Amino acid sequence: MNIPGLTIKREVFQLAEVFAISRGARTEAQVIKVELSVDGVTGCGECVPYARYDETLDSVEDQIQSVAAALANGLDRDALQTLLPAGAARNAVDCALWDLESKLSHQPVWQLAGLPEPAELTTAYTLSLAEPETMLEKARQNAFRPLLKIKLGGQGDIERLQAVRAGAPDTNIIVDANEGWTADSYQSLLPVLQELGVSMVEQPFPATADDFLLDRAQVLEGSTLSICADESCHDVASLPALKGKYDMVNIKLDKTGGLTEAIRLREAAIAADFKVMVGCMVGTSLAMAPAMLVAAGAEVVDLDGPLLLAEDRTPALQYRESQLMPAPAELWG
Repeated sequence: MNIPGLTIKREVFQLAEVFAISRGARTEAQVIKVELSVDGVTGCGECVPYARYDETLDSVEDQIQSVAAALANGLDRDALQTLLPAGAARNAVDCALWDLESKLSHQPVWQLAGLPEPAELTTAYTLSLAEPETMLEKARQNAFRPLLKIKLGGQGDIERLQAVRAGAPDTNIIVDANEGWTADSYQSLLPVLQELGVSMVEQPFPATADDFLLDRAQVLEGSTLSICADESCHDVASLPALKGKYDMVNIKLDKTGGLTEAIRLREAAIAADFKVMVGCMVGTSLAMAPAMLVAAGAEVVDLDGPLLLAEDRTPALQYRESQLMPAPAELWG
């Protein structure tokens, strides 16, 4: 299929409040939207360039623009996987190709991909890194939610954990350190994590320094705590290096480079006995909709990006507290 129409849009969505992790803070989500058009029909995809992976708005836009001629000459999803590397640019184009095919064929993407029909999901809700008093109050405000994800990664993490547990005594808690811990801090935190009933820790160490986890059986003996790879896991090629270190992998479309590779990664991860988490960058409903197709049956779903925005795009996904409804066809897929 020749696709003559490629439109690249930079868009900014203000956050409801400052969002902080161990690497810094932000007040807005800067996204790139791709539109692919054929005979008046348009498919859309969204990505979030991420500095941690050496991506900028300029570099991602340049990558997308580099495939314009190939799209006009019939580039399909399979060929795209070799033309662009895993990352934000390929994600936006890949998801736009799925959406375009869905609209042209009058079939939902889940049918085209041979996936289960999307159903209602329960998503985590993220509390960003802050002082313990602030996190205590945020935990109290969100104690009704079944799953809270806490951003940690620095001095004072024990006090933050204790504050959140005090504010949400009955909620399941997972923790994201965003590569912010050392072996010493991890070992000092482990008894607190277990005492407070934390069920999972995401990426405790830098992706280039996570070999300590090969010996983690010694410090996890008798624990049900799961360790999840985020920055260490991008695509199927990442999996072999994760064996023995991690129990779970976090699949994000901006890391896999789109829905196509995300489906492959999910299948390969399950076959390799990893549990699956499906997460997101801070983006709009357009970015969450394709991720929902991978999230069915995942042990952890973390697709709360739109809940962190002051205003989402229209049409948008519908959230009922922490329950996420299937995407309307007018949005995507």
